[in-house]
Amino acid sequence: MTPTTNGTIAPEEYLKREACAETKSEYIAGALRNMAGASPEHDTIGFNLIGEIRNQTRGSACRGGGSDLRVWIEACQRYYYPDVTVTCGPRTFELREGLRALTNPTLIVEVLSTTTEAFDRGEKFLCYQQIESLSVYLLVSQTEPRIEMYVRAEAGVWRYTSAFGLGAEVIVPVADIRLRLGDVFEGVEFAVPTELVPYERDGPGSFRPPL
Repeated sequence: MTPTTNGTIAPEEYLKREACAETKSEYIAGALRNMAGASPEHDTIGFNLIGEIRNQTRGSACRGGGSDLRVWIEACQRYYYPDVTVTCGPRTFELREGLRALTNPTLIVEVLSTTTEAFDRGEKFLCYQQIESLSVYLLVSQTEPRIEMYVRAEAGVWRYTSAFGLGAEVIVPVADIRLRLGDVFEGVEFAVPTELVPYERDGPGSFRPPL
């Protein structure tokens, strides 16, 4: 992502531009950042994730959204376009300039790329943590079969686990969603071997094999 504005613009001006723009941009506290087109791998993974989550939340109180659903975070003045969102319970929206943005996601998923990974892990995640409703943040690789999960715990702590390998499974504590990595990465070809043993990580520097 690269900045497209040097000065500061108001959210209203951003939304006016976004309404007629040919490509999407995210709003970063007065600056705009272009969103590059997704790679085929990114697109496939996003499609698979939406399909898996939709099938597992059908009939529940949880509703999903794709990469065109804008999220507004009041606390840090950001508009983001996550790859996938899930909200359990009634969804709430900010309405401005005739456009709506989700304000209460329960789960957010970002598919990582070389140009956005540092941002998704750092500044964006710090902002997402300001969403009171958010309980789970997933980071999905597109270069290897890996899903990392952050779950909100007590006192603002986020518990971290990671799963690797097409035979691994992530159990998301939102609507009991179970993501088999073989399903999430179906149709994706990797440049490195993917037969390694899955593992979980409970915290920084702490690893243990799955039971």
